[in-house]
Amino acid sequence: MANAHTRTTNLELTESERAELTSMARSRSLPAALSLRARIVLACEGAGVASTEVAKRLGLDRNTVNRWRGRYARDRITGLYDELRPGRPRTVDDERVAELINKTLHTKPADGATHWSTRGLASETGISKSTVARYLNAFQLKPHRVESFKLSTDPLFIEKLRDVVGLYLNPPENALVLCVDEKSQCQALERTQPMLPMGLGYVEGVTHDYVRHGTTTLFAALNVLNGAILASCKPRHRHQEFLSFLREIDQAVPQELDVHCIVDNYASHKHPKVRAWLAQRPRWHMHFVPTYSSWLNQVERFFAVITDKAIRRGSFKSVKELTNKIDMFVSQYNENCKPFTWTATADSILEKLSRLCRRINGTGH
Repeated sequence: MANAHTRTTNLELTESERAELTSMARSRSLPAALSLRARIVLACEGAGVASTEVAKRLGLDRNTVNRWRGRYARDRITGLYDELRPGRPRTVDDERVAELINKTLHTKPADGATHWSTRGLASETGISKSTVARYLNAFQLKPHRVESFKLSTDPLFIEKLRDVVGLYLNPPENALVLCVDEKSQCQALERTQPMLPMGLGYVEGVTHDYVRHGTTTLFAALNVLNGAILASCKPRHRHQEFLSFLREIDQAVPQELDVHCIVDNYASHKHPKVRAWLAQRPRWHMHFVPTYSSWLNQVERFFAVITDKAIRRGSFKSVKELTNKIDMFVSQYNENCKPFTWTATADSILEKLSRLCRRINGTGH
């Protein structure tokens, strides 16, 4: 028996065993119990070392030292690991698990709900709610979640994709690449009651209702090279405002540099007056992203940042107060701006879209 091993069980360790046990004893990633067992074995090395002395030195019970001393003498390193325990037998067989998975993947609830819940599946299959949740987690099934997507219908999608991605990965020399767009309907919302400050144990509180004081449109141009933002707030987002913003960009960019401007397919970006203005300035080059592909325009990422940090949770008494807040945020943002790192190639994006199309075709639609 393991407890029969006393100090008469002499442990002689090889160099490799001693090194491995020392590493286990000092490890911070292994379970604490396993490190302790390694220290016990190391303390018992040599002839005439009594278990009582080791137990006293390590602050353990003598029987504990005897157990792991004996296990190591019999099984060496493998004896320090816990043995497999039988545990409770399974209560759900493979057929019922398969029924649960098939029902989750291929059916909808009879009550007209759009997706299954763990309680609904438990009621339908006779399996407990906690067991259903465990199997859904094991198979990475999440019926409560949904991801949105939109495939571009642009007939020149591939050509435009390669054009824009090429500007990100291999920008032309003596030129500036700008991502330009407008964020319309920036609302100056004033909360009807004061906001409650964040405190220990509770988050910031805001009222759900508000008073509208008007809107503004944020025009922004992102410098792909260094991440700097040129921004301007205007009352509307017609071609007149867009053309005015292009003039601001034209004055800000040194005349010796070409301007490669990435924009979406909004009607004001293709207005005849805009085209006429561009035709008179040969250093300007417009690059249109494919339809339904705003994710290709890096300035959209800046819009997400300013919305999250400056607009969404603010309370503004007037449009002027909102525009002042935007101007202040952009000014501070440019002091420590960094470019967004674009790593995806056109081929990798096309391969991802190909996988999505295969998934769609597999649904039978």
